[in-house]
Amino acid sequence: MTDGQHLRATFRQGDTDAVSRMADAEVERSRAAGDPAGEVEGLYGLARVALRGGDLEQAADLAKHALAVAQRAGERRLEERPRHVLAAVARLSGDHERARDLYEASIELNRVLGQDEHVHSEYHNLALVELHLGNVERARQLIAESRERVFRAGYRDFLPYLGLAGAALASEDGDMPLAARLIGFTDQAFADLGQVPDPDDARELDGIRIRVSAVLERDAFESECATGAAWTLMRAFGRTWPGDTGRCPDEE
Repeated sequence: MTDGQHLRATFRQGDTDAVSRMADAEVERSRAAGDPAGEVEGLYGLARVALRGGDLEQAADLAKHALAVAQRAGERRLEERPRHVLAAVARLSGDHERARDLYEASIELNRVLGQDEHVHSEYHNLALVELHLGNVERARQLIAESRERVFRAGYRDFLPYLGLAGAALASEDGDMPLAARLIGFTDQAFADLGQVPDPDDARELDGIRIRVSAVLERDAFESECATGAAWTLMRAFGRTWPGDTGRCPDEE
């Protein structure tokens, strides 16, 4: 695992303090070494920490700084993660039209770069933005396509995000019991992977939880969540990996 991969994995595990220390050290090291890739990675890590802390202005400033480093280096690949953060800032700010434009541009850049997993990730983000914009059928289509990609490509870390997107759609459709079950599935899937949601998705999940729990009685909400937490992949999505007997392939 490279330093950048370690930094990203630590962020997904929720250890924000460790990410801050590692990212600061990476920025210092890379500047001394004249390593723009390392500097962009460090700044990206710090921007994500700012996102998780709710400081959108700082996150945007750090992402713009990282983007400037990437552009000076003349490496388009280095521009991708800073642009991803700027899209997340727009999404968390509630500017969903701008977020849609930025995610679509990020999808195109990742296609050019041949980064299929990032293309998939941005389509997930785009689906939730479309839902906020009231484009429910477009969001439904994107969520269905996302589910197919996850199982076709074996993107195991995306299982919780399938649950989150499904919960968002069920909530929009007014099926609060199903939304609650998918909240339970999502919570357990993150726990199975030893991860926490990315900041923008954490906000989405919190919002869905609030909407659903406002409709269902507390006991009913908790019961439905517990049901979903025990769901297998087949029960949740009608799909599974060969030989899988539970929710998360990593449990085999």
